[in-house]
This record gives sequence, C-alpha cells and structure tokens, in this order.
Amino acid sequence: MLTAFLVFFPLAAALLLHFAKGAAARALALGAALLEFAVAVFAAFTYARSGPAGFDLNINWISSAGINFHLGLDGLSLVLVLLTTVLVPIILLTAFRHEEYENPGAFYALVLFMQTGLLGVFTALDAFVFYFFWEVALIPIYFLAGAWSRHERRIQITFKFFLYTIIGSLFMLAGFVYLYLQTGPAAGSLAAHSSDLQAFYNLKLSASEQAWLFWLVFAAFAVKMPIFPFHTWQPDTYTESPAPATMLLSGIMLKMGIYGCLRWLLPVLPLGVSQWQQLVEVLAIIGIVYGAIIAIRQDDMKKLIAYSSLSHVGLMIAGVFSLKAMGLQGAVVQMLAHGVNVVGMFLVADAIERRTGTRSLPDLGGLTRRTPLLSVCFLVMLLSTVALPLTGGFVGEFLLLAGVYEFNMWAGAIAGLTIIFSAVYLLRMYQRAMLGPDSTYSDTITDLSGTELLMFVPLIGLVFWLGLFPGTFMHLTEPVINGILTLVSR
Repeated sequence: MLTAFLVFFPLAAALLLHFAKGAAARALALGAALLEFAVAVFAAFTYARSGPAGFDLNINWISSAGINFHLGLDGLSLVLVLLTTVLVPIILLTAFRHEEYENPGAFYALVLFMQTGLLGVFTALDAFVFYFFWEVALIPIYFLAGAWSRHERRIQITFKFFLYTIIGSLFMLAGFVYLYLQTGPAAGSLAAHSSDLQAFYNLKLSASEQAWLFWLVFAAFAVKMPIFPFHTWQPDTYTESPAPATMLLSGIMLKMGIYGCLRWLLPVLPLGVSQWQQLVEVLAIIGIVYGAIIAIRQDDMKKLIAYSSLSHVGLMIAGVFSLKAMGLQGAVVQMLAHGVNVVGMFLVADAIERRTGTRSLPDLGGLTRRTPLLSVCFLVMLLSTVALPLTGGFVGEFLLLAGVYEFNMWAGAIAGLTIIFSAVYLLRMYQRAMLGPDSTYSDTITDLSGTELLMFVPLIGLVFWLGLFPGTFMHLTEPVINGILTLVSR
C-alpha cells in the first residue's frame, strides 16, 4: 500500500487543487509535495530494514489478457523516487516566485499530476502499466511547457516535443505488444500471455528478433533522454519553457529514458543490445562532444545549460551501454547528481532573469558584488557540474568514465573531454555573468531572498552528500545492477 500511496497521493492532491485558490492552493501544493517526500524517506528506511518484499502491489487489471496493475520498489526505483520527491517541492517553490503565471492552481496541479506519472514509471513492473504511466507523464508537461510559456513560438516548440515523444512511445508500444505475444501464461492465470516484467525477462528470443526489437523499444528512451540525433526538440523546449517546466524536464523526466534502458531494454533484449552496443556508444560520444561545443558558443544562459545537459546525458548513456558494473552504477549516481545539478543551474538562471529581465551573458556582468549568496550557490552548483572532487558530479563521472574506459580505451578518452569542455563553458558563464565589468544591473540587483536560499540549501546538501557518502545510494542499487548484468550476460 505504501507504493500505491507514493504513486497516487500527488494525483489526489492535484484534484483537490481545483477547489483551492491563491495562498490556499500554494499551501496545499507544497504541503502535499513535502508529505510525499516524507513518505518516500520513510519508505527508504523501511526498505533498508526489510527489503523490497513489502512494497509489491499486484492487482488484476485486465485479467482476461494477463495484464496486472503491478507496482513495486527495489533499490533502483527507490533512488529515483527519492530524487523525484525531493525536487518537486523545490520546483513548486520556484513556481511560487512567478506571480505573473495565470491560473497558478492549475499549474501546481499539473506539476503534481506529472509527479504521479513519473513515480508510476519508476515503480511499474508490468509493461503496459509502464507504458500507461509513460504517457501520463507526457500530458501535464505538454501543457506546462506550452500554456505558460511566453515565447511566441511556444505552440510550435511544444508540438515538436510532443510529436517526437509520442512517435517514440508508439514504437515502444509496438515492441511491447510483440514481446507480450511471445510470453506464455502466468502462474495461476487463464490468460494466454503475460505482460509482467518477469515474464519479459524469461523470454528466449533469437538474435535476429532482438536486433529489430531493440530499436522499437529504444526509440522512446532515445527521444526522452535524449541521445544524438534524437535531441533536436530539447534545446528550444528547455530554453523557452517556464522555469519549473524546464526543471521537471531536465531534472527528472529525462531520467525516465535512462531508467527504461536499465529496467527494460538491457535485461529483456540482451542480444539486441550487444549487436547495437557500439553504434549507441558512438552516438553517445558524439552527443558528449557536440553538446559541449555548442554550449561553448551560447550566450543565453538557459540554452547553454540545455546543451550542457545534452553533453552530460551522452556520458550517462555511454556508461549504460558499456555494460560494465562501474558504468551502470555510475549512471545511477550521475542521474541523482545531474538531477540536483541541473535544477540548481536552472534555478540560478531563473533568479538572474527575474531580477534583470535577461539571460543574455553579454548584457550581464559584475553581479557578484551585490549578490554574495547567489554567487556562492551558483559556484557550488557549477563546480559539481564540472565534477570537482568531493561533489556528487565527481563520483558519478568517475564511475562512468571508468566503465566506458573498461569498454574501450579510446571511447573513454574522448568521453573524458566532457570534464574539460564543461569547465570551459560553465566557468565562462560564471565569469561573464557574475564577474567581469559592471553592467547596468550591477548596482540594482538584489541577493537571494530567504525562500530562494531555502531552495538552494537541500540542493547544496545533496551535492556534498553524494560526493562524500555515495555509498548511501550505491549499496541500494548494487544488487539491482548486478542482477541486470546477470540477465545481460545470459
């Protein structure tokens, strides 16, 4: 029941928000998000004591077809549930700062509705339940990114994002239907087939079948992460969406694709993965270098961070497809670190834009003199993003690079350029915005408020927690990673 509460409580709160206005809506949304986080922390302590057995929810849904509403938690799901529940309250607080948003109650409700979709994806143990929540998560972000954007091309940009995502999802659905039809009946079921995750794991498909099924299933994950060349929707969507929507997309939603590879793609289609492994590694490494080079050339802070995210996601994909324990473990740690880092960076960009009305680096400069708190928070998030030792970014990238290097020395060497490139474009951004010659905003800009500082405190705490005590999360995911590698090598 705890798993069901985690997934559906945000939806219940979102429905209640339609009856709340103004301050009451803000209080209800934030209170629900904080309660959800508290329940997730309780679930983590319970899991550490008793394991995953108490978190399994398996209810007949379409019994004639062998489809059950099956949810559950293991170490991999748990760390992403924790990431989601810790970031959503911060994202809501960011939305509170934008009083110009029309119908804010609907905005907060959509954020919580999306949280249900995200948590459903991370806990689904049935293929069609996974697909259901995958689509559920798309609906609110489409409206969040489109309806509340002030960009004149918002309809075109969000439709492109929607089109990419829905087409990729349909390919995945086709792959799941084929896999479902290859299964036998589940124990005790009268249905001819089963869509349970374990039934998919038990399939014995030929190498030729897995070769083409790989692209059907991988299509949805490739778009969502995104991986080069399926990334063209990402920069404009990240840049022109409202700040909270951008944080949801970059901090949590892209993790759906990486999680999908770990949970569904690698264990279900190991022969297909081995056949296309080198091609995906090449695409990932192209994304690393391409995203970094384009980021160096950007003057818009949000677009620079968007391309930076593309580069860092490329490294995570390379780590996953290295099929090495350190690469997979590094991808999990980096999902956490990247979620924290990218939300922090977009939070900085939003704070500067609200105070100055611009994100253009040539128009900024000399801001640090009047914003010591903002400068320190900006610097901490930046240094974690460039993988400074003792920060979460360092642990994740070290493990990822070790895994990629173990797969191929030259791939590891090229992937390692992400650290050098990220230092170039991020330190350049900091220098041009916070240091350098004074701008017209140097004497008028104000420092972080108490509420804004409150948003940064948990992010900075997680930066150093992940950097100093990564074992907190790695011991949860290590058995799952080992299980995935066992299935891949069968």
